[in-house]
This record gives sequence, structure tokens and C-alpha cells, in this order.
Amino acid sequence: MFQPINRLFQRFQFRSLYGRLTVGIIGFSAVGLGGSVFWLSWRMEQILIQTHKQNIQYIAGRFPTDVVRFQETDDVMSGLQAATDFLSMDNVLLWVEDANGEAIAAVSQASYPELDLDGIIAELPDFVLFPEVQKIQNRYFVFCNAPLIVQGETLGTVAIAQDITGDQTMLLVLVRNLLTTSFVLLTLVIVAMSFYIRRSLKPLREMSHLAGEISPYNLNEAQLTLNEAPQEVQELAQACNLMLSRLSETWEQQRQLVGNVSHELRTPLTIVQGYLQSILRRGNNLTEAQREALTVAASEAERTTQLLQDLLDLARAESGFLHLNLSEFILNDLLEEIVSMSAQISKRQITVEGSQKLVEMSGDRNRLKQVLINLVDNALKYSPENTSVTISLRQLSQRVEIDICDQGDGIALAQQARIFDRFYRVDEARTRSGGSGLGLAIVKTLLTQMGGNITVRSQPHQGSTFTVTLPLKPNQP
Repeated sequence: MFQPINRLFQRFQFRSLYGRLTVGIIGFSAVGLGGSVFWLSWRMEQILIQTHKQNIQYIAGRFPTDVVRFQETDDVMSGLQAATDFLSMDNVLLWVEDANGEAIAAVSQASYPELDLDGIIAELPDFVLFPEVQKIQNRYFVFCNAPLIVQGETLGTVAIAQDITGDQTMLLVLVRNLLTTSFVLLTLVIVAMSFYIRRSLKPLREMSHLAGEISPYNLNEAQLTLNEAPQEVQELAQACNLMLSRLSETWEQQRQLVGNVSHELRTPLTIVQGYLQSILRRGNNLTEAQREALTVAASEAERTTQLLQDLLDLARAESGFLHLNLSEFILNDLLEEIVSMSAQISKRQITVEGSQKLVEMSGDRNRLKQVLINLVDNALKYSPENTSVTISLRQLSQRVEIDICDQGDGIALAQQARIFDRFYRVDEARTRSGGSGLGLAIVKTLLTQMGGNITVRSQPHQGSTFTVTLPLKPNQP
């Protein structure tokens, strides 16, 4: 019975809606049920004890009358014992004490052989005007005593005790059974309410799961569909679907705008760049200042053209119009080609480590080459000139991993999640290096199109490692 409760407490968090509803309803149920049980127990005890108290008060009230009725002489003392014996019935113990505390009339021990009357009388309080329950020698008694006044004469004190052990024991058993039943019932209520609340919140969990799978790439297909949900949750889902539809339209318009602008501006900038380069080649009569200005203009035109080309590639990839030329190639040869080309340009040491076995892949060789050149160029650009760059190749069962490691300043953990965003630069050093902030965004987009992924591991002043993961050729052993 306790295992489901333990699993429930391990499953939900108290800050969640499920936890708050469960704790709240269970708390109110426990308070209500517990209060009812305690009130019922108290009421049963009051009814039972009240009956005995009334009986004790009745006996105390009629005792002086019975003393007069049973007296045999003019002395009222002669009727004390007879009245005491007459009223000592049904577990009622009655005795009379004089002013000195000496018993002048008492119930006979023979009437209750199972009781130690002398011990009970000795342990009872000296003066209790109103009946109350006393526990003596593991037995329960309703007891009271009062002055005995007969025909205006005070004879002493009359004490009356009624043994209610049987009734009190029965009451305690009933209360114990009632508490046990209430505990079992409360446990069942806890389990039932927990499962009911969890089932009631299932549409919200489904909605949260569906919302978590939405990305900019599937906004046009994203819809929150809840079949069996309360009306309020369905209304919320409809509002979210309307919001997603608007976001999809806005995202598509933005993507089209970037693609159109990039395409329209690339041609005139290419023409401008061509004219500037032509003037530089043929302008023998240019002054040094003019040549320097034209060189800067041509360089900026080239950089802007490349930026527009990157934006166009991103727009095509995100809209699904990026065409991949699939072919089979040897990954080891591609890495050697990239290393040779990069080493000639940068005059830096680039080493390749890893499996000596040839890795055959199926994919777009040129796009993968673009990805790896981008990563190697970043590693060379953002690490000291006297350090080397290492490329590691690992072939696993279903995929291949390529690590590009540098010995640069590294990237802080808080910035690693954003380095694949558009136009994001880690620091000013990267801005001065001439980067556009689109290289890693293009790398991630191209790898996603090829079914791969990229991750980064880095610590400040300990370099960075970019890991490219790609699926192997389907029939690759």
C-alpha cells in the first residue's frame, strides 16, 4: 500500500501544478476526514460518559431520601448502611465518611469480589463535586462525592463511583477501529486523487511536449492537437495554434526577405567589385591614396558579397531549397585535401590523427568541405600563430566523428550555447578578425541538412574542440 505513495512523492515536484493540487486536495481531505473522526469519537465518548454521570448524580440526589426511608430508629445513622446496600448495584460503589474521614457505611466487599475496594477508595480524590472519569488500577470509574445532609443534619460525605471499564474499553476499541479505517480510507483517497489529478493534467503535459518539439523549421506544420481535454485547455491550445500560425507567417516573410535582399544585392555588388578590381589592374596613373581607397572599397565589396552569399545559403537551407549533390567519397582524402590547402595559406601546422582505416561516406562532398574549412579557418584565426591545430577522426558503429582542436583562448560556458546563432561573436577580438558571425550558423545548418550535428567543448585559456558528427554510409561495416 505504501509503495504507490512513495512513487507518487518521487514523481512530482511540490512546485508543479500537479504537486500543488495533490497536496492541497489531500490536505483538505485529511483535515476534513480527521476532524470528522475526532469529533465523532469525542461525541461518542460524551454520550456514553454523560449517561453514567447522570446516573451518578441521580443516586447522589436520592441517597438522603433513602437514608430516611431505611432508618429503623429515631437515629438517622441507622439507615445509612441499608441505603448504601440498596443503591450499590450495577457496578455502583457507594460509601459514607464522617467528618474525620472514617468510613461509617460502605458497600460490601462480597458484592464485588473482583475489586480491591479499599485500594480503590484510597486512590480516589477527596473531593469531586461534579462527576468525572478516574482511572484507578487499570479500571475506569465515574466518580463524585458531596456532603451528606439528612433532615438538616450533616452526617458526613457520600462518595459514589461507578465502574465503566467495559463501556470505556468498548469505546476505545471503537475509536481505534475508526482511526484505522479512516487512515486506510485516507490512503485510498490520496492514491485515487493523485491518479485522478495526474490524468486530468495529462492534456497539459501533452501540450507541453508538443510545444517543446516546435522549432523555427517546423513552424508551418506545428499544431497542438488535444483530443480529450477540458474546454479551457482546448481554448488555450487553439490560442497557441493561432499564435504559431502568425509566427510561421512572420518567420517565412523574414526568411523570404533575407533571401530576396541577398539575391538582389549580390549581383550589383559583384559588378561593383569587378569594376574596382579592373580599375586597380589597369589604373597605372592612380595615385597612392587613390589606389589605397580603391583597394579598401574592393575588399569591403568582396566581404559584403560573401556575407550576402552566406545569408542566401542560410535562407535556402532553412526553407528546404538547399540542393545537396550526393556522392560517395573517402573522408580521409577530404581531410588531407583541407589540411594541405589550409597549411599552404596559413603557413601553420595542422595535423590529422585517428583511424588509419579509410572511411567511406555518402553525402555532399563540397558542402562537407565547406563545413570543415570553416571550422579549420576558425581554429587558425582564433588561436596564437605559434600553435598547431589538430584534426581527429573517429569511426564508430553507425557514425563518424571529426574533432577540430585549437589552443586558443577558449569560449566561456555561458557563450557556448549561442555561438551557433547568426551574427553572434564571443568578444571584440573576433569582430576585429573580420568575421561576419555567420560561419558557425552556416556550419550547423549544413550539418543539419546532411543529418549530422556539431557540438563544442571549451574552457577559458584551454582551447576549444568542435566535434562534427555524421552518419556513415548505410552499407558501411
